[in-house]
Amino acid sequence: MLQMPSPPSITPRQMNLLRIVAALAWSDGHLAAEEVTVMLDRLSRIFATDTAQQKALQHELREYLMQHIPISELVAKLESDAERALVLHLGYEVISCSARHPGEARINAEEDAAYQNLVQLLGLPPETVQQIEAAVAAEATPPEGLAVWLTHTLEDFVHQ
Repeated sequence: MLQMPSPPSITPRQMNLLRIVAALAWSDGHLAAEEVTVMLDRLSRIFATDTAQQKALQHELREYLMQHIPISELVAKLESDAERALVLHLGYEVISCSARHPGEARINAEEDAAYQNLVQLLGLPPETVQQIEAAVAAEATPPEGLAVWLTHTLEDFVHQ
């Protein structure tokens, strides 16, 4: 007898965030192990409150990374600028974490094109985009205004 999969333990808004970041990572036709690790680590810390829940969620979310839904459909479901900024931050972090081949730029041409498309679809102010990119590139805490904004977004996702 075929068993139906159980419903996801995350909210539809959280699933949308996961799918956007995954779609960006898949934009070059390849999902690198480093990209999977970054996505599962960051998203499980956003969506779960303790280590045991985070580990279980990482296992569950891995399956959803294999789904491909057009970014334009997913971005349309984002409800706030804070969600848009969070998606951009996570997406940029994921595509910046690995190169397919030694000597290749960390963000390849396909990923860059998909990222530029995402930036356009999100419609964030250019200064916000620059702050996010600089924070990810420096692996540092983002400027305080952006940090507060992202913190509130994380709190929203955790308390849903």
